[in-house]
Amino acid sequence: MPSRQRKGGDGRLTAALDPQDQGPQDACGVFGVWAPGEDVAKLTYFGLYALQHRGQESAGIAVSNGRQILVYKDMGLVSQVFDESTLESLKGHVAVGHARYSTTGASTWHNAQPTFHPTATGSIALAHNGNLINTADLAQMVEDGPDSGLLDLRMPVSSNDTSVVTQLLAHHPDQTVEERAVELLPLIQGAYSFIWMDEHTLYAARDPQGIRPLVLGRLERGWVVASETAALDIVGASFIREIEPGELVAIDEDGLRAQRFAEAAPKHCLFEFVYLARPDTRITGQRVHSVRVEIGRKLARAFPADADLVIPVPESGTPSAIGYAEESGIPYGMGLVKNSYVGRTFIQPSQTIRQLGIRLKLNPLRDVIEGKRLVVVDDSIVRGNTQRALVRMLREAGAREVHVRISSPPVKWPCFYGIDFATRAELIATGLSSDEICTSIGADSLGYISLEDLVEATNVPMDNLCRACFDGVYPIELPSADKLGKGILESPVITDVDGLAASLTGVGAADALDRP
Repeated sequence: MPSRQRKGGDGRLTAALDPQDQGPQDACGVFGVWAPGEDVAKLTYFGLYALQHRGQESAGIAVSNGRQILVYKDMGLVSQVFDESTLESLKGHVAVGHARYSTTGASTWHNAQPTFHPTATGSIALAHNGNLINTADLAQMVEDGPDSGLLDLRMPVSSNDTSVVTQLLAHHPDQTVEERAVELLPLIQGAYSFIWMDEHTLYAARDPQGIRPLVLGRLERGWVVASETAALDIVGASFIREIEPGELVAIDEDGLRAQRFAEAAPKHCLFEFVYLARPDTRITGQRVHSVRVEIGRKLARAFPADADLVIPVPESGTPSAIGYAEESGIPYGMGLVKNSYVGRTFIQPSQTIRQLGIRLKLNPLRDVIEGKRLVVVDDSIVRGNTQRALVRMLREAGAREVHVRISSPPVKWPCFYGIDFATRAELIATGLSSDEICTSIGADSLGYISLEDLVEATNVPMDNLCRACFDGVYPIELPSADKLGKGILESPVITDVDGLAASLTGVGAADALDRP
């Protein structure tokens, strides 16, 4: 599911620059393919490449040749984990892949996905995008299960919610995998888009709220399931439809079959439209790029500015900046150059480099912005540190005025459904008004799109969207604070369940439940 890499408005500026300035982190990317006669490992590799933006901590691929499942995974980007020889060794007709950003469990090799577990008749491998909120209860089910007395406490510890689900799904002595899934899935609470496989069949399931995206595509000789339509495009699959909320799909030599395990109650993540999804992806029938351009138009109408140039914070602010320029009539330009090669890094910068801050990622074009009154369009403000540094940098480069426009409402609440936000106490909009935030970041003016305008831009009914990070209304009832948090399975450890650290107490998140 999705560790801690800086996102918040500067286009994924890494936390390595300033570990204390971490914004909302991406969800994960999942990809599955059933295609006899095709090179499913390479298809999955390219599919994950298209989903790399959803998780940059670890990557993995599982492949079945009909007799056994092989899993290869490691820390790092997709291109760092896999090479030609590795992919050549993964032969089969069905595959599952994952690009991870951690929301439950630390960013370690043992928590990389797909997870693997033997069953009474074979084995399964599972990949998950989302975050569960009843992980502690599910872990207790594992502890109370019939295999709990067969534990090897020397096994490496895995501490993510996906491991819990894999363990529960694998135990089906008198059932098929499909029958076990129909029985288990209604007991799982939270956001999940699961893709898993046994030796012969590809499975996919989406939570009843459909919080995280999941789509179905068709190959000439097979099927693909992925987090976003952009991953279908890269492997040449045609988009068929979304996996419906509360739906389970199975694909094997008999074709595709689907069944409902729960009634659909759609609550699609609104932040996917703002930032998480690629602009070339389609969600709920809407092109994300077009939605973001419309957000910019609405921003221009609600918060006009007397300015000379509209510039985006690349790349997340680009579509909305285009819309703002089109609506306002102010010329659009590129005032910031982005270093495309600053991704996740494991090398801690020196204090001197850290003081340069945002300049490692972005640098101003002085000849474009000098003497200009600027409208700067960004996707969100989390703590405000990045925007403060950006405004200062633009003024030092000669900008006369800096008017900041934000294509999402103020982020005031953390997410428990697959985005790793800062705690509520760290969110700048929790304690300050828009005018106070404007003063804090040093801008001449500041405008956030309203929640109503944002929802209208998506063409999705308000009641069908999860807006919790903006309004604090959580569509799936949250458990008590001691059962929430990224480290729920890490400390204190009650027992070790087949490599799973099972804990019934969590850390953090308590402040999210205390609404003013």
